[in-house]
Amino acid sequence: MRAARLISLVLLLQSRGGMTGPELAAELEVTERTITRDVLALAEAGVPIVAERGRHGGYRLLGGYRTRLTGLHRAEAEALLLAGIPGPAAEMGLTEHVSSARRKISAALAPGFRDVPDRVSGRFHLDAPGWFREAETPPLLAELADAVWQDRRLRVVYRRGEDEVRREIDPHGLVLKAGAWYVAGRSGGRFLVYRVDRFRQVELGEPFERDEDFALPDFWQRHTAEFARALLREEITVSISPAGLRELHVHVGRPAAADARTAAGEPDEQGWVRTTLPVESLDVAHGQLLGLGPEVRVLAPEPMRRRMAGTAAALAALYAVDQRYPVVSSGPPRSTTSVM
Repeated sequence: MRAARLISLVLLLQSRGGMTGPELAAELEVTERTITRDVLALAEAGVPIVAERGRHGGYRLLGGYRTRLTGLHRAEAEALLLAGIPGPAAEMGLTEHVSSARRKISAALAPGFRDVPDRVSGRFHLDAPGWFREAETPPLLAELADAVWQDRRLRVVYRRGEDEVRREIDPHGLVLKAGAWYVAGRSGGRFLVYRVDRFRQVELGEPFERDEDFALPDFWQRHTAEFARALLREEITVSISPAGLRELHVHVGRPAAADARTAAGEPDEQGWVRTTLPVESLDVAHGQLLGLGPEVRVLAPEPMRRRMAGTAAALAALYAVDQRYPVVSSGPPRSTTSVM
């Protein structure tokens, strides 16, 4: 355990040039006292590591020292090879680089680990697009990926609705979500998200300075949550069974289902609750709630009640010729007084 930590400490200093004791302690998840002991042990072992005092002090390696530690554990090699997913890498124009890296990793492995590349490729495969969607690589993806790697400003023509607009973007990252590629970029002093397949022209400009506080995973998580919430522009009032509440997220999405659970009142004697459900629109909600069948009843607005009732009546008429299949529900038929 300690040997692995010492190696990690040297590699951190080697890659970052210098780090403070608190930074190393946080990165390695140990105390600063442990870092001090580790640094002394490395110095005694002949590693040219020095401690510098003062405001800008910390630990660093002397004279551009580079470790020759190249051994990888099996799990480390498997994780590294798994990171080079062939599909997305190929779409970004990195096939040759990923293949070269895999060959070099394979050559560096101990003889007993030479099966790792085949083991990984034989056990894991990423198929990013959703079902029943053709995977199409956006024609300008490779150019956008180059701009992200090189921190180069982009001058673009972008399709927004029926119009085409011109923008200058500082691209900070690329995201692959459900088969679609997105660019997270700074434009006009704020970060926005652009679909890659909507770019019509891209021109690489001068280098830009990255925002040091920008973290792509955190930004994307906030963006997707805000986007999902922004779609929920209307509300309906429903009464829903315990089974319907459990399955609600499957039909309306997790943000809307979470809000509905928070707003739910006390359950009645059958466990049904009355709640407010945020929805994108009444048209969308109609299709979503039909998936819950008899486990949900719309209480308001009245036009939505009538529409659901009309659809239910049409379905009942459609199946009236066949009485072999009884209606199954988690509770008895709901009277008006029991749900209002």
